[in-house]
Amino acid sequence: MAQVICIPGERLGSADHYKAGEGTYVRYGFIFSSLAGYKRTTPIKDGEIPELRVTSREQSSVIPEVRSIVTAKIVAVATRFCSCSILGVEGKPLKETFRGMIRREDIRSTEKDKVEVYKSFRPGDIVMARVLSLGDARSYLLTTAENELGVVLAQSEAGVTLVPISWCEMICPKTHIKEFRKVAKVHPDYIQKT
Repeated sequence: MAQVICIPGERLGSADHYKAGEGTYVRYGFIFSSLAGYKRTTPIKDGEIPELRVTSREQSSVIPEVRSIVTAKIVAVATRFCSCSILGVEGKPLKETFRGMIRREDIRSTEKDKVEVYKSFRPGDIVMARVLSLGDARSYLLTTAENELGVVLAQSEAGVTLVPISWCEMICPKTHIKEFRKVAKVHPDYIQKT
């Protein structure tokens, strides 16, 4: 059986003939898709009407594991560590975020005693990091102590995306003010050409 692809807002069927399931909503007596994905219908049972639902993909649960690369957003910066929300694992987005923590000694692999957290990360920065350990019950321990790990996306105080100019500095293209960051050396294969 061919899979039917649907988009948000697409009318899938009548509420008289189907029940609205996951990924759908009812309006004006019709069932509509609330997300892009595949239309699914449950088999008819004794006297019940079938259920219409929309699934975006085969749902798989991804969780951070030791040594995996994660994408995270910096939430808060303190003197000895910064806390973050893990948004994705190995390039796959997560349904729900996990908490992570990058300690001062895990930011760089050299001159660990000279690292200042506020000169490496700021709240709102998007970073690539590696999971060091599962940490405690509250958060995963992360590291950016590799050249390919660190800040990949950051905004200046003027609200403009910063441009990296070295491994420890980014510049605002609007105000030309330099800001300190622990910049990731992004591999050319991962840069999208527009």
